[in-house]
Amino acid sequence: MKILLVAAEAVPFAKTGGLADVAGVLPKFLAELGHDVRLVMPRYASIDRGTLTPVGGPLGVPMGVIGTLWGEVLEGRLPGCEVPVWFLEYDRFFDRPHPYTEPDGQGFADNDNRFVFLSRGALEAARMLGFAPDVVHVNDWHTAAVPVLLNTAYRHDPLLGGAASVLTIHNMQYQGEFYPGLMDVLDVGWQHFNHLELERNNQVNLLKGGLYHATLLNSVSPTYARELRTPAYGYGLDGVARDRAWALRGILNGTDYDEWNPATDRHLPANYDVDDMAGKAVCKAALQRELGLPVRAEVPVLGLVSRLVHQKGIDLLLDVLPELLSWDVQVVLLGSGERWAHDAVEAMGRQGHRNFAFRLRYDNGLAHRIEAGSDLYLMPSRFEPCGLNQLYSLRYGTPPIVHAVGGLQDTVDNYDAPHHRGTGFKCYGLTYGALRDTIGWAVHTWYNRHDDYRGMQARGMRQRFTWGHAARAYESLYREAVHLKRG
Repeated sequence: MKILLVAAEAVPFAKTGGLADVAGVLPKFLAELGHDVRLVMPRYASIDRGTLTPVGGPLGVPMGVIGTLWGEVLEGRLPGCEVPVWFLEYDRFFDRPHPYTEPDGQGFADNDNRFVFLSRGALEAARMLGFAPDVVHVNDWHTAAVPVLLNTAYRHDPLLGGAASVLTIHNMQYQGEFYPGLMDVLDVGWQHFNHLELERNNQVNLLKGGLYHATLLNSVSPTYARELRTPAYGYGLDGVARDRAWALRGILNGTDYDEWNPATDRHLPANYDVDDMAGKAVCKAALQRELGLPVRAEVPVLGLVSRLVHQKGIDLLLDVLPELLSWDVQVVLLGSGERWAHDAVEAMGRQGHRNFAFRLRYDNGLAHRIEAGSDLYLMPSRFEPCGLNQLYSLRYGTPPIVHAVGGLQDTVDNYDAPHHRGTGFKCYGLTYGALRDTIGWAVHTWYNRHDDYRGMQARGMRQRFTWGHAARAYESLYREAVHLKRG
């Protein structure tokens, strides 16, 4: 198949979340299955133009009442493979240090036009370069206009009119909702501004339009695919998700086990694996020293690496933390996020707890060392479409403590003491008492049922959630979409 994958970010070029991992890794595995894949994304300021090659001449992108905007297509390659990456260059929209927001965290005022340009520009790039995709795979609201355009403005296009579309929902909370006049930029006709398609709350909702128009839909875990159809997780679009439930699938993200492997991890002071765990004790002691904690093998270290935002349950964890720190445990936290969370963590630090350490930044090396040096991993997300850190924790022999939602529900097996089963600890219902008791259960198990704890470590470390498996699931999804479009 010929596959055009369109995304606002992709590793290693730009990353703010899990979307970038899917967009930057999945094409490699699709190519290994024999498919012809092209990845399209913006060229942001952080992407060196000098490493790219201009292809195809000037690119005209129709933008309705704005007129045709002229950009360029620059070609690069995904590292380690021959998958072409087409970077759309239009400096007025994309020559910025961050994909979506100002330094204060506010979304750019012109995000509506920026991502309509990306959506339409991806299709125009394919036309200019003569690439006729069987399926166009788009991701989240930033590119959700593509299915709308394929079903309207490009419906009779000889190159693109027969392309199926797949929309992956990485996070339903972000929908791309803008003023009604965006219809004149999309230029698909005001008849599509209705309660079924693009209109919500008298605004243009790009994600809603994509949900309605895409040939097939998927989310990044089976449980999240079901949750999207409920008011609690659908953020006002649950009705659309229910209407299109027959078209909605769930495919778990994979994990890069070349990067996240305790047996070869270059960020660790000692390597280890399931059959020789001695190095994990070395990593624990080194982590305690690095973060200024007493070096004590006899207490459990509870680790957390996260964006410090409401979605991740950080506010509730901070409520529980004073009681948690009264136990004989150590807690380490790494992350950055919203100002209120930084202030709360710093206030906790000023209370002088000798068993609490934190770093308010992103530090990839330290993230690896926390996964390896911790005994238990905290992940109390309110919702988690897929999640990656619980997968890293399983591989590093650090049983995760999770809220049983989304991908956390799908990837962590709850500890079953009578039958000596499980890979972690699940909290059902995210309340103060439920979270405290689940953490207490995990700590009690570490102290008093160490054989069971060691069994959880071994089972988790032997599990694999691979991109190869995910790629085969996407391949089946694409074939189904093509069949529906053309059959």
